[in-house]
Amino acid sequence: MTDRDRQFNEFLSQLKRSNQTLDAFCDFGKIERNVANIKLSLCMLNSLVGARDLQLAVDTIYQRDARAFNALQILIAVRDKGTKHVIDTLGNHIELKSLFTSTRGVMEFLTATGLAAILQEQKITNLVDYVFGIETGLDSNGRKNRNGHAMEKVVQNILNNRHISYKKEVCCDEFPTVRAALGTDKKRFDFAVAHAGMTYLLEANFYNTGGSKLNEVARSYTELSSKINALDGFAFVWITDGQGWLKAKSKLKEAFDTITHIYNLSTFPQFLDNLAGRQS
Repeated sequence: MTDRDRQFNEFLSQLKRSNQTLDAFCDFGKIERNVANIKLSLCMLNSLVGARDLQLAVDTIYQRDARAFNALQILIAVRDKGTKHVIDTLGNHIELKSLFTSTRGVMEFLTATGLAAILQEQKITNLVDYVFGIETGLDSNGRKNRNGHAMEKVVQNILNNRHISYKKEVCCDEFPTVRAALGTDKKRFDFAVAHAGMTYLLEANFYNTGGSKLNEVARSYTELSSKINALDGFAFVWITDGQGWLKAKSKLKEAFDTITHIYNLSTFPQFLDNLAGRQS
């Protein structure tokens, strides 16, 4: 077994199960804003909680401000701008929001969804707090988006902790020689680090699962590395991690043997320490 083979096996053993940070689970700032946007309506709808005569309570709200009922759909965890269609109790295919244009429709909504009983029996005591919980649950749909940027954030933290100057999301157009080398490909790099006469162009990604995509990723970064490293004053750096690579080891090994600067989250800090050592 060669030294490079041993290095690769160590690289594989270091691959992490997750790159999620705790702030990736919920965006509470966004949740608070969503609740604040309808808070006044929810406060009006609070009069439905514990109402003995629900019809009378609905009529009273409707007379004061019928728009308050537009917030009702979030009570069943639906955030809709008018495209949600349902079948009403008569079998008609209607827009959900059309139920909120009459007291009859509001009562049908409350009764058919089961909210009427929940509200009257006070199983919900405060709609503002209740909707905050619903928004927290709905925000989990945004985790995929946040997870897509999680690796960049981890790498950014490593750079910050070592006081390395960098630029984020750098288009290849900023470097004419790189732009020319890439031909028709217009590439945006996650980071650019200028150090000791060299410009390091960094790409960072993380893969929890395997699949054919990883083979293409390894191939494309191998090609990208060869084009950039052939230029004076430039070097390509690929930081990749995640146990998805365990199902694409052969392609990763080909990239590992070809790309000069390929690191995972365990070895990337060592690369930066070596850069700092060169400067000193």
